[in-house]
This record gives sequence, structure tokens and C-alpha cells, in this order.
Amino acid sequence: MAKPQQDATHEHMARLILALRSQGVTDAKVLNAIEKTPRELFTPELFKERAFEDSALPIACGQTISQPFIVGLMTQALKVEKRDRVLEIGTGSGYQTAVLSRLARLVYTIERYRTLMKDAEARFKLLGLTNVITRFGDGGKGWAAQAPFDKCMVTAAAPGEPTELLKQLKPTGVLVAPIGKGPVQTLRRYTGDGEGGFDVEDLLDVRFVPLLDGVAKEL
Repeated sequence: MAKPQQDATHEHMARLILALRSQGVTDAKVLNAIEKTPRELFTPELFKERAFEDSALPIACGQTISQPFIVGLMTQALKVEKRDRVLEIGTGSGYQTAVLSRLARLVYTIERYRTLMKDAEARFKLLGLTNVITRFGDGGKGWAAQAPFDKCMVTAAAPGEPTELLKQLKPTGVLVAPIGKGPVQTLRRYTGDGEGGFDVEDLLDVRFVPLLDGVAKEL
């Protein structure tokens, strides 16, 4: 009885993958990870019918689940390898985390909203993702006890250069983050030069919620 719904889901996902490829997300490993991650599981009930749209959607605590194109582009830009330990700042719904978990050895993810963290942990368990380590805390401070990391992704807009997070990368590590204080930010990639410096590339303009200090007192 569920077959028509399954067929529809596969069709929607196929269309989404084609749309991402046409926009420049061409890394086969990234596209495969997105295809294997059921976005509808991370989407609030009110927006389930829009789960396969290439658009950002609201979630709890005033946050959003990122547009699939942005998820694909940021993941591709991070150049994740299968042995990498990845730090993610801003767990949110857990969708980006789940995509990263299919590419990396370990994903360490930090969220400042306890409600979002608990919901995301439940989804990780449901999907059997055993290589995700979660933490409720201030993402801007990173996770020094687990550093150095091979890669770092920030899913909220940092007002300036994320110095503390860059310190927690390996000498040739990569960090991808939206940078800027206004409603439109610059998606930037930092690549370690092996000597303590970073090559910096501006990728495109994006819109993210701001990276806030501390943890949320409620929620």
C-alpha cells in the first residue's frame, strides 16, 4: 500500500538531485549523501509537503533548515574525506549533520538550543548514525577538547573571522562559514597552508541566521 508514496518520494528526490547538479553541486559523493538523507524526517510537520523543495524552511527556536543547494554547496566546498573528523557549528534540525556523517569518519556537532539538540539526536538514532557526537553549548567557542579537526562547517553567520574555530583546525584543515553582520553574508572558505596561515576564498552571497554567543536560556 505504501508503494505509491515511496515512488513519489523517489521522484521528488530525483528532481532535487537534478536541480542541485544544474546549480553546480556536481560532487558525486555529496549528491549521494544528500540522496540517502531523508529531508522530510528533518522537516516540521507543517512543511512536510515542501521537504523536497530547494528552499530553506522554518524549524523550532526561530531557526531554519537550510536550502538543499546551500547544504550541497557547503558540503562540496568542505572537501570531506572518509577519514576526516569534522566539527559542525549549529546542529539545527540535524539535516546538514546527517549529510556530513555519510562522508566523514566522525562529526562533532554543537547546538545552543537544547530543544533542537534533543530532536536532532532522536533523528540520528532513528537513522542509525553512530558516528555523530553531539554537544549542547556555545558553538563559537568550538570544541577544544576534541581538536584538532580536519574540517569545520559553520551553519550560522559569524560577524567576523572565526579565529577561535580556525585555531582548532589541523595545519591544512578547511573551514567553510558565512561571514558578515548584515542580512546578506559571504560564504567563505579558509584552507590551511600548513604553516599557520590560511588561503581565503569568497564563494557566494548567502543568508543565514546569526551565530550567537552562549547557550539559549530556554528551549
